[in-house]
Amino acid sequence: MQLSEQEKIRRQSLDELRKLGIEPYPAELYEVNATAAEIHENFPKDSNLYQDVCIAGRIMQRRIMGAASFTEIQDASGKLQLYFKRDEICEGEDKTLYNIVFKRLLDIGDIIGVKGYVFVTKMGEITLHVKEFKLLSKSLKVLPVVKEKDDKVWDAFTDPEQRYRQRYLDLIVNPEVRQNFIKRAVMVNSMRDYLNTKEYLEVETPILQPLYGGAAARPFKTHHNTLDMTLYLRIANELYLKRLIVGGFEGVYEFSKDFRNEGMDRFHNPEFTQMELYVAYKDYEWMMDLVEEMVEKIAMDMHGTTKVQVGENEIDFKRPWKRYTMYEAIEAYTGVDISNMNEAELVGQAKKAGVNVDESMGKGKLIDEIFGETVEANLIQPTFITDYPVEMSPLAKKHRGKEGLVERFEAICNGKEICNAFSELNDPIDQRQRFEAQLELGKRGDDESMVLDEDFLRALEYGMPPTAGLGIGIDRLAMIMTNQPSIQDVLLFPQMRPEKQPEVSTDEDFMKIGVPAEWVRVVRELGFTMVSDLKQSNPNKLFNDLNGRRKKMKLNIPPLKIEDVKGWLE
Repeated sequence: MQLSEQEKIRRQSLDELRKLGIEPYPAELYEVNATAAEIHENFPKDSNLYQDVCIAGRIMQRRIMGAASFTEIQDASGKLQLYFKRDEICEGEDKTLYNIVFKRLLDIGDIIGVKGYVFVTKMGEITLHVKEFKLLSKSLKVLPVVKEKDDKVWDAFTDPEQRYRQRYLDLIVNPEVRQNFIKRAVMVNSMRDYLNTKEYLEVETPILQPLYGGAAARPFKTHHNTLDMTLYLRIANELYLKRLIVGGFEGVYEFSKDFRNEGMDRFHNPEFTQMELYVAYKDYEWMMDLVEEMVEKIAMDMHGTTKVQVGENEIDFKRPWKRYTMYEAIEAYTGVDISNMNEAELVGQAKKAGVNVDESMGKGKLIDEIFGETVEANLIQPTFITDYPVEMSPLAKKHRGKEGLVERFEAICNGKEICNAFSELNDPIDQRQRFEAQLELGKRGDDESMVLDEDFLRALEYGMPPTAGLGIGIDRLAMIMTNQPSIQDVLLFPQMRPEKQPEVSTDEDFMKIGVPAEWVRVVRELGFTMVSDLKQSNPNKLFNDLNGRRKKMKLNIPPLKIEDVKGWLE
């Protein structure tokens, strides 16, 4: 493990703390009775409050000034300034706790607990006067502390890949990021409250499934050793929830983690969250009204208004939302009526729209691609797209009045789908035929076609009442409701490519160029991890640095000669 100079110093501090009898990671409870936000909000109103405070947080700033110092800590609610005075921390002759522990052995990033009383400094800063403190966790890594001056920022932790990969660090140094996830929780709770008020039952269905179904997507595949069988991570929970409707529940929903083995971009993550709802004796028209009402409520609960700023657009979720049939929407944005086109004509229209066409695409896939290329990005305000071609929707009921269509809608907002819903197909014979048509698409090379689920068909044969079903993409909706440009910004731990590990030369590599075995560690301590980097260094500076470190660390090895060092670099 390669450690920076600062990381080595912190480990030395760790050892010194233990030698002083201070446990850097104590196990006992630390009772907190206030937060930074509470103190800032309430103290100015009543200066008698917070005269016996116990608070804990992470050190974010330190200003050491001899016998008195200021420190800033950050807890989950915000930041608070602390005032330390040596003679109050150390009442007797022994000043070790302040002079050594506080000043030398504590670092930015350490978590401490403090007790004291709140006052206001001459500069008007609400501050906690510390009477005693305790180290609760020693930080061995150096925080990328943001520096600000004259409205300019240095060393901000802004690189997206680092932020997503080290979300824990992102939350420490960019505390405003926490608000996105707090808002997401408010959104989910608002939705759950709405559904519970309707007396729908929240349930759980299997994540590991013997057959993947309920959507058109590629699955993740695994193996169960005891049963010796292939299982799939669910791509949707639809078929299980509809089994519950068959079983007699009249309204069920689930917040589910689903998994699709597909591409990744700012709108797609292989692991994502959906809320799926199924209500008996309802249809897709009824479900559209429910979606409008529920999402309007969510906007009000989160923002106190139906209007939400998303990038450059102000989106208004106030009911009613605009409604188009799919064919109407395509004609409105292209001027072309595709409703009576055959597959060959659709291929031609798709090519005109810029779609990459291949032989695996049936009519439904072609229409979906044409819609995606020509319409979807233009739908900024929440809009329902209804009445899809039957080929696109194997689980939806055929339209009661329009041949070749099904009773389905999607809600599009800010140019992306946020939900999908049907009048659910409950005719077991029709459903079998639709599954068989999907199998034929699979034979043509469509790797997202659905599989045939015999147990689900058996359930339908016992009879499922007319049912409306809905799936809402929680991550997509959270992006809109929190004004975030990428799905990674609303997932605490988005999927990432494997982290690239820095290349490191072995000890043998260094010895091959002439570095004596006893000097390899010293070379590494100067920061050289690769032989190629060592060879780029200045021989005179390297010679002085190495011998200087030998003297400083009092190493019992012979000093180097300049000729030795020059020989390594040839």
